[in-house]
Amino acid sequence: MSEISIEILIFLVAAGFAAAFIDSVVGGGGLISIPALLFAGLPPSVALGTNKLAATMGALTSTINFLHSGKINKKLVIKLLPLSIIGAGAGVYVVQLIPSEFLKPIILILLILVTIYTLFKKGWGMESNFKELTKKTAYFIALAALLLGFYDGFLGAGTGSFLIFSFLLLGFNFVESAGNAKVLNLGSNIAALITFMLFSSVNFQYGIPMGIAMIFGALVGTRVAIKNGAAYVKVLFVGITVVLIGKSIWDYVQKYIML
Repeated sequence: MSEISIEILIFLVAAGFAAAFIDSVVGGGGLISIPALLFAGLPPSVALGTNKLAATMGALTSTINFLHSGKINKKLVIKLLPLSIIGAGAGVYVVQLIPSEFLKPIILILLILVTIYTLFKKGWGMESNFKELTKKTAYFIALAALLLGFYDGFLGAGTGSFLIFSFLLLGFNFVESAGNAKVLNLGSNIAALITFMLFSSVNFQYGIPMGIAMIFGALVGTRVAIKNGAAYVKVLFVGITVVLIGKSIWDYVQKYIML
């Protein structure tokens, strides 16, 4: 095991805190943590696996905070959790076999649609009007949990946004949607982490310090979200989806125009 420099350690801790602050509420923390791990010198597959280790520690903290605040529908998410776990394990396995590039154009379009819908539906997600699942909504959220679990293991970017959007469609407000989404995200993170470990794609030397920083970032992030309510989470949600859209477009510019 090579020695980790104090400069790299400070860099990873700072990046981990910032990533978890955002990720604890609306997802998107990988926009910060994965580039940080790549900058630290890890190969892409190991950076993804190491990020899952750190992100799992942060997601567990967020889930506990949301649970204590009563912002999670426990009865619902317990039923959905196995689907998210199964999907994520399958996603990590498949990404070892085939490239994830073909999904990116679809994800970009979906992110744009999610953002436009959220911006133009005034007052949406400010109040909770969820009552109970119908047969139709039960099928919808079960399929969403399975497919987004798979997507989280396969590619990952934007998983939090899509999960929150799914719960918003059921009638939860933004804070409750964030809490419910975080439980499923925790399940998919754990499944993905175990699968990455089976492929020896986790660097614990980098992942554990970043994960500890993510615990503190998640504590602060969830408390700020719970205190400031749905309006704050909506602004953060839109902001992160716009950043994800911008990054996706920039990736295409670099790949196809700046060759």
